[in-house]
Amino acid sequence: MKNEPILFDLLGEENGMVGLITLNRPQALNALTQEMCHLIEKNLHTWENDPRVKAVIIKGTGEKAFCAGGDIRHLYDVGRQGHYEEVLSFFRDEYRLNLQIANYTKPYISLMDGITMGGGAGLSIHGHFRVGTERLTIAMPETTIGFFPDIGATWFLPRCPDEMGTYLGLTGVKADAADGLYLGLIDYFVRSSELDCIIDTLVSTPFSHTDFETVRTILDRFTILAEPSTLETHQETISSCFASDTIETIILALKKCDTPWHEKIIATLKQKSPLSLKVTLAALRRGISQNLATCLQMELSLCEHFIHDPDLYEGIRALIVDKDKNPQWQPASLDKVSKEKVESYFHLNRPLLEQ
Repeated sequence: MKNEPILFDLLGEENGMVGLITLNRPQALNALTQEMCHLIEKNLHTWENDPRVKAVIIKGTGEKAFCAGGDIRHLYDVGRQGHYEEVLSFFRDEYRLNLQIANYTKPYISLMDGITMGGGAGLSIHGHFRVGTERLTIAMPETTIGFFPDIGATWFLPRCPDEMGTYLGLTGVKADAADGLYLGLIDYFVRSSELDCIIDTLVSTPFSHTDFETVRTILDRFTILAEPSTLETHQETISSCFASDTIETIILALKKCDTPWHEKIIATLKQKSPLSLKVTLAALRRGISQNLATCLQMELSLCEHFIHDPDLYEGIRALIVDKDKNPQWQPASLDKVSKEKVESYFHLNRPLLEQ
């Protein structure tokens, strides 16, 4: 396979082609760079206006990952040098791409095979047809690095059932394909061994760019029954404990349950950035009543604060630079993060579509 970080191909006959996007950085779990965002945006626009193209498919190279998120090591290096506008421009371009995918007028099919986290979720979950395999792992682990669930997660997480989105956004826990179906984050469960056949069938079957029903019928043909969702078995307790509007009362509710499973959740939350937890919860609550574009705008404003904060760089340092997994958060405790501090993060209003 070619060495380019992302590949674009047109498959099929002249009067009914499928655009294929292949994320091609398997050694980096297909992590997303700003250049890749630009190329995807450009090609999506071209294909949307090309009457020969009937649909778009996006997939990743390798068996490990669809896309593990943005290239945070690069953002760490740039941000540590004080080039904050460059960091912010990456997030703006990424969010614009998320919105472009959500508003795409032709069928957009995401083949979510392997790790799908952060920016990878943004490339897939906003599309029309989300296809997961037995290798799928979905997660939004941003609070682990002193950040918040972005790429439109403040829109799609609040729409998961039973406060599951709140749980996922705060803890960063991983979900598999069965969980993804329950959460409404994927639409189809297929065997990874069938993905090439799915692509071939989509290419060879005649349909127009407005014929979403034929795409649905094709994907239904490959769908298999998933195991019961593990997350769903905890529906009642998660729904109860994570319904609060403060992190402190969520932890208090978990403590009252007094089981090893609940204690593990508490321990997980205590590892996260206190600032990230509080801002994340506030953002998820606001996202309930907002549309995707407004949520992405809010996220860009939050970004402008977070990229100036020490927690983001400390979190990345501890996880992927020094790998000591011992971040020293500032502030170090929930009680040191005031309501006023959290509220201040929502005040900037940098235009999402600013050129």
